Amino acid sequence: MKPALRILTPGLMTTLQDLGRPGHQRLGIPVSGALDAVSLRAANLLVGNPPGLGALEIAYQGPAFVVEAQSVRVAFAGGIASIDILPDEGAPAGQRLQPLQSVLLRQGQVLRIGALSTSAVGYLAVEGGFDVTPALGSQSTFARASLGGFAGRALRAGDLLPLKQGHTENRDERMLPSLDLASPQRFRLVLGPQDDYFSDEGKRTLLESVYTVSPASDRMGMRLAGPALEHAKGYNIVSDGIAPGSIQVPGNGLPIVLLADRQTTGGYPKIATVISADMPALGRLAPGAKVAFEAVDIAAAEAAHRQLRADIDAIAQRIVGVRAAIDETKLLGSNLVSGMIDAHDWQPDGA
Repeated sequence: MKPALRILTPGLMTTLQDLGRPGHQRLGIPVSGALDAVSLRAANLLVGNPPGLGALEIAYQGPAFVVEAQSVRVAFAGGIASIDILPDEGAPAGQRLQPLQSVLLRQGQVLRIGALSTSAVGYLAVEGGFDVTPALGSQSTFARASLGGFAGRALRAGDLLPLKQGHTENRDERMLPSLDLASPQRFRLVLGPQDDYFSDEGKRTLLESVYTVSPASDRMGMRLAGPALEHAKGYNIVSDGIAPGSIQVPGNGLPIVLLADRQTTGGYPKIATVISADMPALGRLAPGAKVAFEAVDIAAAEAAHRQLRADIDAIAQRIVGVRAAIDETKLLGSNLVSGMIDAHDWQPDGA
């Protein structure tokens, strides 16, 4: 039987994501990819994968799955969640896995991930990755078009998610002492490209108000509830390209920040663009979170991007080894007294 993870419960929205499929937007195909590329990279590095390999993006409520392979090594990075390792499907309790640490699971064991806090998304990586054919060079799921990922959709109960490796070697596990996932007090943005379509009052409103992430948000766009932005020249433009973080404003004046599954073109004016360095933190926000903005220039945005890249590159250097835990089942099943003799049969040399 092909090695796989058998999904018992799928979670609220669990999809396979990597760093996306750039280069196809001229054909109307979104980039997609992880909402929080920092946590995706961290999870992969903890199990020894290339940082951009496909992993499970878990939104809000995690899945449960049973291992149908000899062994598999996994690690979780992202929001805080209860992560339980159960000895089998019927077990009521087991050991607790800490985030930012790898662990070896064996045939029949169950991993169950609870509700996420501190972040809307978390990432579960498996050593060797998933045996899923890339679509246009990426394993990322774009569910609106049934493109990529596992069957082009979120996971469902009963799915068999194939693994590249049927077993993994015993070695010390890895852990990351910390991962900074804090949200900035104000998300930085660069005004434009159509900020001239808004009045001065509209621009002040954007920069001086506190917005709330709407429950109507998804991987395509984050809708913000709060003060409406005043248009100056109407709310329709000739459709043009959409960048990650573009803040488009339809006729109701409420901003929408465009995310990983954003459309490639749009006909609403875009008042500003969230800088790339702040996009992973934005992608972690759940409905109800508060959002405020500040304007920066392009030089500051570029400097922030370079700093984020340096922080990401430093993750691998901060990972440390952890002595593997004793496998009690294997220990108790081993013959630990083979070759021993009774003390009464022992005689000192020369006796």
